[in-house]
Amino acid sequence: MKRRIIEIDQALCNGCGLCAKACHEGAIGMVNGKAQLLRDDYCDGLGNCLPACPTGAIQFIEREAAPFDEAAVKAHMQNLSGCPGSRPAFFAPAAAPNAAPAAPAQSQLSNWPVQLKLSPISAACFQNAHLLLAADCAAYTHAGFHQTFLSGRTLLIGCPKLDGVDYTEKLAAILQQNSIQSLMVVRMQVPCCGNLERAAQNALALSGKQLPFQVVTLSLQGEILAP
Repeated sequence: MKRRIIEIDQALCNGCGLCAKACHEGAIGMVNGKAQLLRDDYCDGLGNCLPACPTGAIQFIEREAAPFDEAAVKAHMQNLSGCPGSRPAFFAPAAAPNAAPAAPAQSQLSNWPVQLKLSPISAACFQNAHLLLAADCAAYTHAGFHQTFLSGRTLLIGCPKLDGVDYTEKLAAILQQNSIQSLMVVRMQVPCCGNLERAAQNALALSGKQLPFQVVTLSLQGEILAP
């Protein structure tokens, strides 16, 4: 059948991966550092990916393509939905186990509780705070988490997959009822962490506030990926 479907210009694609994150159907994947449409029947033709592309590499075209297959997309997304702790993997440590330990770094944590589900909506730690919303895996993967991200910030952590909740309303209430100065999200490079990022974006919009907003994505080995 002939229908509207996306086309990605490989020459314009800079490999940022933002379109893949924006696609709710998992139709776009990163292949050799470039975004590619994985299968025609994964693309619903609605174009959530278009505004996410900073280089204008994505456009709609009309061509012969397999119809959108919702069942195939559901199965595909279930395969992608594993979090870092759900798939077996082994990473060689940066230092041998018998290497001399480094001097302990000072903790930068300044508030408690840190779990978003347990946090009160209004608290002294939120006044004039720079808020850090982090995936609960992040501190275990990035060795310098405290110094790189936590220093000078108030921490909230969560995992949409494990908590099974949408954080949007509670996070919006925290933003509305406190003098938050900025919001940073530190997420993992897995699809389920996209819900954490979307909750922050939606909460910020719902709060009606214009705050500096930043998203940092970590690889499964804790590397900071280019935005």
